[in-house]
Amino acid sequence: MNEILTTLQPNAIWRHFQTLCNTPRPSYHEAELRELLIQWATQLGLETYVDPVGNLLIRKRASKGMENRETVVLQGHLDIVAQKDADVVHDFTKDPIVTRIIDGWVHATGTTLGADNGIGVAAAMAVLESTDLAHGPIEALFTIEEETSLRGALQLEEGILEGKILLNLDSEDRGDVYIGCAGGVDINVKKSYASAPVTGDKKAFDIKVSGLRGGHSGLDIHKGRASANVLLIRLLNLLNETCEFGLSAFSGGTLRNAISRDAHATINIDIQNETALSDFIAEFERVTKLEFIETEPNLSITFTPTELDSELDSNDKVNLLNAIYCAPHGVDRMSAELDGVTETSCNLGVINLKNTAEGAKSFDACLLVRSLVDSAVAHLSHKAKAAFSLIQAEVALENGYPGWRPDPKAGLLKHFLDVHKTVMGEDANVKVIHAGLECGIIGAKYPGMEMVSFGPNIRGAHSPTERMEIDSVEDFWHLLTALLASVSIKK
Repeated sequence: MNEILTTLQPNAIWRHFQTLCNTPRPSYHEAELRELLIQWATQLGLETYVDPVGNLLIRKRASKGMENRETVVLQGHLDIVAQKDADVVHDFTKDPIVTRIIDGWVHATGTTLGADNGIGVAAAMAVLESTDLAHGPIEALFTIEEETSLRGALQLEEGILEGKILLNLDSEDRGDVYIGCAGGVDINVKKSYASAPVTGDKKAFDIKVSGLRGGHSGLDIHKGRASANVLLIRLLNLLNETCEFGLSAFSGGTLRNAISRDAHATINIDIQNETALSDFIAEFERVTKLEFIETEPNLSITFTPTELDSELDSNDKVNLLNAIYCAPHGVDRMSAELDGVTETSCNLGVINLKNTAEGAKSFDACLLVRSLVDSAVAHLSHKAKAAFSLIQAEVALENGYPGWRPDPKAGLLKHFLDVHKTVMGEDANVKVIHAGLECGIIGAKYPGMEMVSFGPNIRGAHSPTERMEIDSVEDFWHLLTALLASVSIKK
């Protein structure tokens, strides 16, 4: 499958990207791909090593005449974000990604493409397989679970890397080079509730917010896009002032690091309030469409009859909705030092309220706080914790990771800028990214390692609109190979 990719140039990189598209690899399911890469590398006579957490390291000797050059670490992650359109049937643990080409871009078909970070892995594979490239010793480090918890980088075995230069191949803008990134922490919330039976002459409805663009909770958080979770919680809080209802269920978002595109809630109302509900939702949809007219042209809010189910106690419902409504979401502060860069943000990524096997109800939510400033991560995460502490929920701050502090005077950056100007004919844009690249975590384990991050044009990462520009992949490859060919002599 995906044979169309092998018609693209440079073939060395697209052929491996085809393999990655054909191999299911959502977070927590990287083992199949890792084993495939081990077998492939072994056939090439390359050294492989898997550390205790499951990261894969592949080593290649220097090409002839380059033995005295610095070892370069090529780094990317094996896993992808598993997002699909609601009407698409796709099992990310079993089914390959189905690609297509539209106007010079590679797309998937109703799912995420996995260019984040499949193209970086494919590029490293092409270097490992090459017989005609000039390069010093190569260490290709492929980490796991980057998209969910950064566990691979956080638990990376210390002392296994020899390289003092790391090229992170996990950026998404041709012509940009990243020298810093945000740190962050996950906020995981849990609470159990007793359920109450439905009384009176009631009717159940499923209210759904859909059609939103979603996107990466770091790269897109400042773009004014709507969160389905936030909109639906807002709707329910306002509805509570219009007519009494019982809350039976809520499901919104699938990942902590993706802006939620869809959310739905099941409510129970008195039959005589059906017209009031219809009028309220129609007006709410009208107002929010105007509010997000530029960023969410396909916003839709619908309600359909469904089966009656047990509900939360009225006080529990009000308190829960208020707590979620108070939780932070979106940009908290823009950087005062870096123009146009988001400093601190929070994404209300996942919300669930559902029945348990014991007949009760369980609530859980997952938020992700990011910041270039570690103290700001602590502040905003504790603000979120305070909101849910008001309902005595269990709140855990987990998977914290440091940011990557920029060093604009680094020798590697100067080398990159010189090579970029030669290869691309123009200056690179030096940037800091509001996302959790693994560089900061790896750098903390390997002090003194110089790092940059770059890649081709990828748009819509973490959503089914993800696509990758074909021409920019060729530029990415030429830049990577030129960097390797001109790497510095060992000191």
